[in-house]
Amino acid sequence: MVHITAITFIAAIVNGALGYGFSSITVPFALLFLTNRVLTPALVPIEVVLNAWVLWVNRRSLPAVSWRVMPVIVGLVPGVMVGTYFIATANPAWLKFWTFVVLLPLILLQAAGYRRPIKSERSAGLALGGGVGVLYAVTTISGPPLAAMLTNQGLAKQEFRAAIGLIRLAESAMTAVAYWHVGLYSAESFALIPYIVPSLFAGVPIGAWLIRHVHAETFRRVCMSFDAWVVGFGIATVLRSLGLVEGPEAYLLPAAVLLLDSWLLWRFFASPRTIQVPLTSSPVQ
Repeated sequence: MVHITAITFIAAIVNGALGYGFSSITVPFALLFLTNRVLTPALVPIEVVLNAWVLWVNRRSLPAVSWRVMPVIVGLVPGVMVGTYFIATANPAWLKFWTFVVLLPLILLQAAGYRRPIKSERSAGLALGGGVGVLYAVTTISGPPLAAMLTNQGLAKQEFRAAIGLIRLAESAMTAVAYWHVGLYSAESFALIPYIVPSLFAGVPIGAWLIRHVHAETFRRVCMSFDAWVVGFGIATVLRSLGLVEGPEAYLLPAAVLLLDSWLLWRFFASPRTIQVPLTSSPVQ
């Protein structure tokens, strides 16, 4: 289980720096050798505590964002119920495949720095909450779609952190209860927790220190790009295990992802904005 400790340590550094990203980094790596049904019940109770900590640290900004994110939280309820049903009943290999397929475009949008303000925030929030609820209950990942929406809405740095902390605390608490109700917790899942918790205690403070010394947007882009490479490789692995694609042809997709993401990184670093934007202006610090 040393690999779980190493993966979650890196993920905790990302979460400490950005306020999200623990599951976005952990899940694509860990699904290469675990199933959703074993991994996610181990992560959800930990995420409840982690998200509560993020919200507590940024509690002063909570009054400014709580009503704005309430439609997302309302939408989470049916989404979490549907996602819990999927993880409890679906074939583990196919569930892993569709997890990777859904994650890849979300991560690439983050790597591309997609920005477009949403005018109908309330109705969009309800729809987003439903989709995020399903995604979170199946994978414990919600950071990329939530960040894509919240960074487009002009929130200040602490407001962004408070908003994402509140939404993720709600979704993790709902999912924890839903998992208990359908009996998803197992000894195999709980056995992972002692290997994960020390990584959080060590990694989160390092991430909080690190983000004060690097450009936040650059750090986020690099993390999302690395995540995209892992997800692309994961899809290739699952395609071969399901027998959908035989031989080296399965690795054409990760090769395409690598090329696309390399171009996105080149475009980002070649832009003068990468140098000109000051550290404190990014909403995802």
